[in-house]
Amino acid sequence: MNTSELGPVWKRKTGGMTNTTTLLIPSETAVKDKNKNKNKSKKKREKAERSYGLVSFQELPEYMKDNEFILNYYRAEWPLKETLFSIFRWHNETLNVWTHLIGFILFLGLTFANLMHVPQLADFITIFTRHFPTSTEANFSHNSKEFLLRPTKLIDLKQELPFPMDITPPEVAATQWPFFIFLGGSMFCLLSSSICHLFSCHSHHLNLLLLQMDYVGIAVMIITSFFPPIFYIFQCDPHWQFIYLGGITVMGICTIITLLSPGLSTGKFRSFRALLFVSMGLFGLVPAIHALVVNWGEPQRNVTLAYESAMAVSYLVGAMFYVGRIPERWKPGWFDLAGHSHQIFHVFVIMGALAHYGAALVFLEYRGRIGCDRNI
Repeated sequence: MNTSELGPVWKRKTGGMTNTTTLLIPSETAVKDKNKNKNKSKKKREKAERSYGLVSFQELPEYMKDNEFILNYYRAEWPLKETLFSIFRWHNETLNVWTHLIGFILFLGLTFANLMHVPQLADFITIFTRHFPTSTEANFSHNSKEFLLRPTKLIDLKQELPFPMDITPPEVAATQWPFFIFLGGSMFCLLSSSICHLFSCHSHHLNLLLLQMDYVGIAVMIITSFFPPIFYIFQCDPHWQFIYLGGITVMGICTIITLLSPGLSTGKFRSFRALLFVSMGLFGLVPAIHALVVNWGEPQRNVTLAYESAMAVSYLVGAMFYVGRIPERWKPGWFDLAGHSHQIFHVFVIMGALAHYGAALVFLEYRGRIGCDRNI
């Protein structure tokens, strides 16, 4: 113990011996140190409380300054725990988080609803096997082949059966995996977007990673959106399936690689990123025109065309709001919490995905009903 910090020393004599008693009274230095530590703790708590509050655009670190027309209600460099629970607080990312989170829950429900009716797990591998017969295939029994590769029922249903059988072709015949590929890609995009908007205020490093994940999610959603229409339209022309699906997949991978560059995640390249995604969507014009020419007289043409047109319009209008930063550009500060461009963009993305879901159901039902006797 440091005696300099002790109180006064009292001496007394007892039987010829001196007994020294030290009173443990804190010295002035010790009191000052204690008060200093208290002040430090208080300042630390106050700083933490201030850091969990919402700040203005000018107070943001440079890497978070993206939209200068949204002036207030930002979160900046919050701890992960506070960031997680901010999902229940009002700030300028609240509706961005919830719009796509609700969309994810909606598509998750649609996926489970469809899985309850169509448990065809083997369909995913049939695209790699059914178009390339080998000499050994003839040795397999018809029943075994039918059990393992259900899409062959599209043809088998045309044959005479030795006994009457009540079969509804759409549920039995149609290959399902392209439909679920689209649903999975949509859910991945919507969930990754919600996570990005919720946690990107934590740190610069996490902000960059989540933005890149968000861009990957958008590209994956665009790629998987091509699977149902191209697969079902060109189901009887597998070479066109390969050309179109391979083309959009390669284009999507190149887009993802490009956007993984850290420099392209900044607000400066907002228009460039939108252009890449719009270019991927416009790739669909090629198979769409091809399909219209081949299937001009089909009765389902107008229905699917209406759905797909609604999807295209939704995505393009949403992209225009996103790039133009409308309406906050016209009234900075008025749409900080609700109504700004990114929230509107999210709503149009969900509308476009739902329109495409409707088109995919039409493709699925029609192809299952007619098989490969004629195109859609």
